[in-house]
Amino acid sequence: MRWEGNRESDNVEDRRSGGGGGGFIGGRSIGIGTVVVALIGWGVFGINPLTTIGVLSGGGAPQTQQQGPAQRPPEGDRQAAFVSTVLASTEDVWGQLFQQGGAQYQAPKLVLFRGATPTACGTGQSAMGPFYCPGDRKVYLDMDFFDTMSRQLGAPGEFAQAYVVAHEVGHHVQTLLGTTGQVDSRRGRVSQREQNALSVRLELQADCYAGLWAYHSQQARNWLDQSDIESAINAAQQIGDDTLQRKQTGAVRPDAFTHGSSAQRVRWFTQGYKSGSVQSCDTFNTSSL
Repeated sequence: MRWEGNRESDNVEDRRSGGGGGGFIGGRSIGIGTVVVALIGWGVFGINPLTTIGVLSGGGAPQTQQQGPAQRPPEGDRQAAFVSTVLASTEDVWGQLFQQGGAQYQAPKLVLFRGATPTACGTGQSAMGPFYCPGDRKVYLDMDFFDTMSRQLGAPGEFAQAYVVAHEVGHHVQTLLGTTGQVDSRRGRVSQREQNALSVRLELQADCYAGLWAYHSQQARNWLDQSDIESAINAAQQIGDDTLQRKQTGAVRPDAFTHGSSAQRVRWFTQGYKSGSVQSCDTFNTSSL
């Protein structure tokens, strides 16, 4: 992925403090292994990551450290520059698509943090992986997750990381279009299995939107090659619910899926990438995912 020299977004807050490796929550170091276990527990079984972290670190629910004022990433931070460049590309793509539809795109903020950080959706945890909070319309990312992707989830590559960012921005687009609100309005009025099914459709649409972004960004910048697309497809395969369940328990429970199977995630990312069309990403009005 040839991203150097392209525009970087100004919509990036840096809440990181000093230190490396794992994050620090409640005064205890949280390593990458703990993050992976919590991710599997959350994505596969619906277990609150706060509970998982509390058990694994030998204490109760982790507490958020004090954060200083948000600021820009420092000069020379290559990884932050990469994320900022990807975010800028999502701004360009979605800005143009919204304009074509007669609307104005409101870009999200992307917050870089370590360990834990306050959000409008509660305390954000590294163990959640990257996530989007519709309450404050911000994407949250602890970039140590990229190491987790490469070393423990089997999903290396810069474009695999770009896919993750674009997926979370896809959730922001769903909020702007009202899709998230429509799904949330049905929660609590349907069974857990039906809630899981709605969650799968929401996640697969965000995958499709990530593929759609890849299509339009390639048209504009010609910065991808086939190996980049392959790395994104591999990432989608590695974080499918069935793959994570099989690694964790040796068994697959489709009724517990919340993000979609590996095949489904690959299919919808690929559909977005091949079509470049928002209409092709309607996961809610198809009988076949």
